[in-house]
Amino acid sequence: MPPSVDSVAVPPRGRRVQQTITQLRERILGGEWPVGGRIPTEPQLVAALGVGRNTVREAVRALQHAGVLECRQGSGTYVVSTDELAPVVARRLSDNRMAEVIEVRRAFEVEAARLAARRRTPEDLAALDDALAAREAAWDAGRVDEFVAADALLHDAVMAAAHNPMLAELYASVGAALRSTLAQAIGDAPERHVDHSRLVDAIRAGDPERAAIEAAAFLESPPGA
Repeated sequence: MPPSVDSVAVPPRGRRVQQTITQLRERILGGEWPVGGRIPTEPQLVAALGVGRNTVREAVRALQHAGVLECRQGSGTYVVSTDELAPVVARRLSDNRMAEVIEVRRAFEVEAARLAARRRTPEDLAALDDALAAREAAWDAGRVDEFVAADALLHDAVMAAAHNPMLAELYASVGAALRSTLAQAIGDAPERHVDHSRLVDAIRAGDPERAAIEAAAFLESPPGA
């Protein structure tokens, strides 16, 4: 597993490099350079950050090694993640570990559902209803891409309703990688509709145990696992 940016080994002038890494990460996390976007060129970074070319080069290389940035020959350097954990998870997950993947999802989503039932606000319930409605509409219309996006939004809304910032942060780091791996295993189009309305109803009713049961119901281990 590659090291995190915070533990990247740096040369004797490491303090300047580490400070530059921090500045780059702050701009990425602040949305100045969004995921999928290209960061400024090396000369532009030198001018903007007030450090030498070698310092910028080493800082960018450290973020590339951590999976935050990606250099594309002839095009530039792009942001591929907002943190180091998501690409690490994506690299470690594989189809022959699907049972483990589902167990990790269950650990996140079951507890989030339980907490959401205890802590949901009227605003949380409105967000859940909107996401559920979008999910159902996309399914009925046969729009697979929209359905997958709405399904992810619903799970994110449950996570938000749990009101546990640390849980939400960890889920944001690994959730996309976990969903991507599961999607590869089951194909682009779900074979059957999985009803999430009972999960939303349990959260609305303030029933933590029923919410946990509903969240676990659609995260069963695959056959033969």
